[in-house]
Amino acid sequence: MLKKSLAALAVALAFAGAAQAQNVAIVNGKPVPKTRVDALMQQATRGGQQPVTPDLEARVREEVVMREIFAQEAEKKGVAATAGYRQQMELVRQTLLIRELFNQYREKNPVTDADAKTEYEKFKAQAGAGGNTEYRARHILVEKEDEAKALLTQIKGGAKFDELAKKHSKDTGSAQNGGDLDFAKPDAYVPEFGKALAALKKGETTAEPVKTQFGYHIIKLEDSREAQFPSFEDVKPRIVQQMEQQKLQQYQETLRKQAKTDFKFNQ
Repeated sequence: MLKKSLAALAVALAFAGAAQAQNVAIVNGKPVPKTRVDALMQQATRGGQQPVTPDLEARVREEVVMREIFAQEAEKKGVAATAGYRQQMELVRQTLLIRELFNQYREKNPVTDADAKTEYEKFKAQAGAGGNTEYRARHILVEKEDEAKALLTQIKGGAKFDELAKKHSKDTGSAQNGGDLDFAKPDAYVPEFGKALAALKKGETTAEPVKTQFGYHIIKLEDSREAQFPSFEDVKPRIVQQMEQQKLQQYQETLRKQAKTDFKFNQ
């Protein structure tokens, strides 16, 4: 009989130990399950924005226990029976349902590599539509034509373009760099500027000031090259994210149109 009692006690202790392992703590006699820690850790580290560390795990476990303490007190005070609480809970319920609905949609309708590659090639073709050459230019921008002509005379006489740009150009963004605009396609500029730039040969400066809505420009072509387009692997995450958002928006719009409601949407 004693042997049976000891065996039963051992089994009971074993079960108690297993149950304890599934709990973070006992608060006022109520177990706090470890699954809450797992769920909160998943939120805290979602997207890899925060690494899992012993310190983070400790803080999350403490947060879970503190939540249980506060929640028990709220229950005791009857907070759960108030209208405000019920309204907030309904909003939370809807938020969680909608989030899970959209998560399931993404999982069942993933953007494939083939889809992303097709979109990439489309972007690439559009980028090449305006010409496949990039130009590195310098410019000096002034308000009056006479001032621009005077600066051109100095350049033709041997004055350094970059020094004149630093001293006279009213384009403060490029003036500090000697008028350097880096590489860009002609269509990145206003039409008059882009046309004049594309007509230059390497090392040439415009023979006359170029008038635009900003004033008068003296333009010098430093260099040109084939347009640099990022590789598919470099931009793939961004393309996939954008396509996922587009698919989700289409899904949302489909649900809206299918719904029977007397509400009048703006669109």
